[in-house]
Amino acid sequence: MLSLFFIALIMTSCNTNTTGLVTDIDGNTYDTVKIGGKVWMTSNLKVTRYRNGDPIPEVADAAEWPELKSGARCSYENSAENGKTFGFLYNWFAVNDLRGIAPEGWHVATDEEWQALADAVGGAEQAGKVLKSSEKWEGSIETGTERTGFDALPSGARRDADGGFLMLGKFARFWTSTPGSNGKAFGRALGFYDNTMRGGEVGPKNGFAVRCVKD
Repeated sequence: MLSLFFIALIMTSCNTNTTGLVTDIDGNTYDTVKIGGKVWMTSNLKVTRYRNGDPIPEVADAAEWPELKSGARCSYENSAENGKTFGFLYNWFAVNDLRGIAPEGWHVATDEEWQALADAVGGAEQAGKVLKSSEKWEGSIETGTERTGFDALPSGARRDADGGFLMLGKFARFWTSTPGSNGKAFGRALGFYDNTMRGGEVGPKNGFAVRCVKD
């Protein structure tokens, strides 16, 4: 287990500092933080429109969600309050849409940028220790641990198979903008049971949170 002293050294070495605000097309504002040379949003995206003003459809119906072949969003369990707290869950079609869901001057983080983020805080095996928020998580949060300000919340996910919701409070699952094989895309995940950041290819009809990085 890492000592608090060692974690503090990681925080210093990865050049972490707050950098102001960014505003999306809906007028939502997001705090930002610089980690390892990249500027990240410190909360999940909750935009309802693409960058050109076209709407990102909100799809509540569980049976409709798995049939989608274009961009969509939802709040966890279709709760507006969850949307405010945790941001929206998007399918990858929305992430990959050429109209763009990130604010001007920003983009959805690539898989390589997620890996660089993990490397900047000491490696994937203990990244959650400093990337997770101190709130909302079940199980693995350690009080008094130094954090980066990234504040990953356990926003859960929406299943591609049946449109059901799962794991609020236990998992943070994020899309990357990196395509995978056979129509899949790369995602990243943090769980309640340990501090490892995991990654891999998943189906594009899943509903995951989104974090953006400054261009």
